[in-house]
Amino acid sequence: VQLQASGGGLVEPGGSLRLSCAASGSIFSFNVMGWHRQAPGKQRELVARFTNGGSTNYGDSVKGRFTISRDNAKNTVYLQMNSLKPEDTAVYYCKAESVLRGDYWGKGTLVTVSS
Repeated sequence: VQLQASGGGLVEPGGSLRLSCAASGSIFSFNVMGWHRQAPGKQRELVARFTNGGSTNYGDSVKGRFTISRDNAKNTVYLQMNSLKPEDTAVYYCKAESVLRGDYWGKGTLVTVSS
């Protein structure tokens, strides 16, 4: 399975972006799918994810501003990011987790929040 992330770019503080993660195969087979990010000099951290049963988890710093969604027919997971802040600047990675097959990472898409 390959994961292709897209939608990153340069946005001003307070702006919005929507990231997409398109999987080459069905996303039904994954137990967990979501987004992580890594800012320069920092560890990779959870942004948002779907877990078993369809529930969602969000990192504390993005709650109320970011929304994860999915389109199963398109094998795609989205991340709507609103009220962006400079501290949201990072490379955003799509991740899919399977108990049977292990973890898969996309190559990442850069989000820069700056005026």
